[in-house]
Amino acid sequence: MLLENEFRIPTSADRLWAYLLDVERLAPCVPGAELTEVVDDRTFKGRVAMKLGPVSLSFAGTVTVQERDDSAHRVVLHAKGLEQKGKGAANVVLTAWLEPGEGFTTVAMRSEITLTGTVAQVSRGLLPDVSAKLTQQFADCLRDSMSALEREGRPDEAPAPPPRRRAIGGIRLGLFALARAVARFFHRLLGPRSA
Repeated sequence: MLLENEFRIPTSADRLWAYLLDVERLAPCVPGAELTEVVDDRTFKGRVAMKLGPVSLSFAGTVTVQERDDSAHRVVLHAKGLEQKGKGAANVVLTAWLEPGEGFTTVAMRSEITLTGTVAQVSRGLLPDVSAKLTQQFADCLRDSMSALEREGRPDEAPAPPPRRRAIGGIRLGLFALARAVARFFHRLLGPRSA
């Protein structure tokens, strides 16, 4: 399945790119996500936790940077995730790039997602909605974090890490997140550190 999303952040492309490349600062903006290991500057491991009513689910995965173009502000990621106590899996190729605007930068994303097992069965028809919801949550966190520095008069500093987002909850969002949180999590871990 192919999904496309975008959002705007009121900052320059260079500042936003630098923030997105700092995986440890970026990961807390992802609802329910935890960065567990920085293997190297192109490989990251993490988990996403969520609840479907009384049932808790956890996915573990690895993100590998396949391509990175700093001058074009573009990255291609390959992400794989497995449900830790079940048989669901996700395989994602995500391409993300920045488009400078007048006083803002647009973050554009294209995700090619393959789901198998339980995740695929539960997620049918829900991926576009969950993609939009989780992208909005991530964008709000990112916008708040970067705006805080502007208000403090320190626009050139890297923003402080935002508070860690709680596990994704609620039956409706949980059903959405079962399939899509894995893909959004991998996207949030999008940039390697400087090579």
